[in-house]
Amino acid sequence: MTRQQRKILLKIVIGAALFAAALIITHRISLPWWAELLIFLIVYLVPGHSVLIKAGKNIAHGQVLDENFLMTIASIAAFAIGEYPEAVEVILFYQVGELFEKIAVGRSRQAVSDLLDLCPDEATVLRNGNQETVFIDAVEVGEHILVKPGEKIPLDAQIVSGCSTLDTAALTGESMPQNAQPGDVVYSGCMNLSGVIELIVTKPASESTAAKIMELVESSASRKAKTEQFITKFARIYTPCVVIAAILLAVLPPLLTRQPFSEWIYRALTFLIISCPCALVISVPLSFFGGIGAASKQGILVKGSNYLEALSRAETVVMDKTGTLTQGKFHVTKQHTCSISEAEQLELAAMAESASNHPIAQSLLEAYGKEIDTERVRHIQETAGQGVSALIDGRKIYVGSAAFLQDQNIDPAVTDGVGTAVHVASDSEYFGYLLIADTIKPDAAEGIQALRQSGVTCVAMLTGDSESAAKEIGNLLKLDEVHAKCLPADKVEHMQAYRKKLSNNRTLVFVGDGMNDAPVLAQSDVGVAMGGLGSDAAIAAADLVILDDKPSKLGTALRIAKKTMMIARENIVFALGIKVIVLILGACGLAHIGAAVFADVGVSVIAILNATRAMHAHHEK
Repeated sequence: MTRQQRKILLKIVIGAALFAAALIITHRISLPWWAELLIFLIVYLVPGHSVLIKAGKNIAHGQVLDENFLMTIASIAAFAIGEYPEAVEVILFYQVGELFEKIAVGRSRQAVSDLLDLCPDEATVLRNGNQETVFIDAVEVGEHILVKPGEKIPLDAQIVSGCSTLDTAALTGESMPQNAQPGDVVYSGCMNLSGVIELIVTKPASESTAAKIMELVESSASRKAKTEQFITKFARIYTPCVVIAAILLAVLPPLLTRQPFSEWIYRALTFLIISCPCALVISVPLSFFGGIGAASKQGILVKGSNYLEALSRAETVVMDKTGTLTQGKFHVTKQHTCSISEAEQLELAAMAESASNHPIAQSLLEAYGKEIDTERVRHIQETAGQGVSALIDGRKIYVGSAAFLQDQNIDPAVTDGVGTAVHVASDSEYFGYLLIADTIKPDAAEGIQALRQSGVTCVAMLTGDSESAAKEIGNLLKLDEVHAKCLPADKVEHMQAYRKKLSNNRTLVFVGDGMNDAPVLAQSDVGVAMGGLGSDAAIAAADLVILDDKPSKLGTALRIAKKTMMIARENIVFALGIKVIVLILGACGLAHIGAAVFADVGVSVIAILNATRAMHAHHEK
């Protein structure tokens, strides 16, 4: 428990003990009214003095109609009409409710608090051969820092020396540690698990990944969902109305029926306490805060509860292909050989392409996976956009497109499959071809399935790639619609068409890499970026950012959004339902102040505890 929570608990325990003693004394001994009043007033002030002080301060600041004011008025009025024990009961019950509320709120904020504590305030810097501990703001780009096992990486940096494993769970939600070695870029907020590593800082503290994520999470509270905005507006109108109703209840019936004012004042006070909209004003925003926290735990950053609400109503999800559904990296996916083995074919292709920086050349070298023996390769010549020729082991080898081989008077085979074909031949013999293509992300199919299970009726793909490549991806992932060879203007047109097809109160979601999809993002209700750790453009462009680039996380985000909305609606129906029932009972004289306090504080506590379920929404299917 926090210090504040312990103080409230101490007040409750002391107040309850004194209250029990006061009841025994007044029951056993016949005392004058002023003595009883004095005893219960002293007992009342132990748990109630803080409520009186808060009410006074809030009135001074113009905030009159809050819980502290209502409880103060109710307890003072109970004293005025001679209900001394009830005045103490009201304030004790209220403090018990306050304690439960603070504990529940504290727990619901824990995940976001953990996220906002991503990286340390200090870093160990290597200066003039010495280790210095300085604030991260004082570390310059280009300086070397040291991170020991068990410490968090304070700044975005590149490893200079040392190998380790890193825990990225605080940023991505992934529990599997990642290996890190010299040359790797690492991000602030990751935990160093094993070896000592020396890093060179690549970004200042203000521009680090952790700083951007913290800024995003802190600002998310300012973007409220329509449900939250409705509750805020509702409370502003509702509270003055019920105060006027309570005044009329206290004055009109006694005047019209000549009954005692004390009975109707008591009913009015009961009515006033019941009417306090705290359960709604606190629990509904807390539901969204919990949902944002649950998403953050999974490495999904939500820029505001309005986007969480919009995502919960998703009907159509449109996805980019490269970098979203696919890896965005070329790999050798197929080999067709003639007269030589696949290993020999790959070796010749990799050697010929060893001097090129082209992505296709890099994918061949990656597939080969061995060191190139440069002594075996001579006279490499590259024809831009066509292919390369090289002298390998004294033989002239050609590697490139079908057109490139035809220019050398070599007839290539007709390719079978999707991807870019790289043909291999010598000056006298054809050795076949390799297909190089982008590969689907391992969890892409799982992500599509999760969207359908969450109520999305159409999953479409827009890509600038060829018809054949797009159709193959679409068939493998069982997408509803695929549009290929799309220029940016074509994508915008398709998005406008999807918007026209939307059902009432449903939304359109676009998922891309966050870098070059700004025009399309503008056409969507929710823009989701497969951001990748450290991607500034992704964090800036989208409404939701998936930090580990996994399409399956979109299904997780949708599940969290739906669960959050369900919890918020449950709280609205529950709080209003109980209040209406007890309001009617209070106005009819069938509910006393104790029931009124339950209808206010008790309902608030139950609604808040329900709201904290949003923190665990990612576990519920």
